[in-house]
Amino acid sequence: MGLALALGAHAQAEPAASLTIRIENLSATGGILRLGLYDRAHYPDDNSKPVASADVKVTGKEMVINLHGITRGTYAIETFQDLNANGEMDMAWLGFPKEPFGFSLDVRPHLRKPSFNQVAFTIAPGENVQVVHLQTSVSIL
Repeated sequence: MGLALALGAHAQAEPAASLTIRIENLSATGGILRLGLYDRAHYPDDNSKPVASADVKVTGKEMVINLHGITRGTYAIETFQDLNANGEMDMAWLGFPKEPFGFSLDVRPHLRKPSFNQVAFTIAPGENVQVVHLQTSVSIL
């Protein structure tokens, strides 16, 4: 239960939202699926702490992650399959990802990380759903 601040005679706490994210195209190699939900202020910085996150052992070609207690707003998802479970996205010498990755709205980047506006979606109170298909660096070119 949340705490409601009395702003007026009929003020109520805003209902929390939940987000179900279906991740598809996972590699059979295994590893850890690492997912972050970012607001506009924290998305540009790769070292920022996400609003919500999940690190889950990969158990198949498709997985579902549920995030609860999210405040309504505009967010972006970044995810990658950490094949060697070293805690970071491994990069090739040209700066391309060596591990499968994905963004909200299934945006496919071209030579750089997509902007927040390209991957932004709105979370409303109640149930929300996003589907992300992992891709490889070949799809960047």
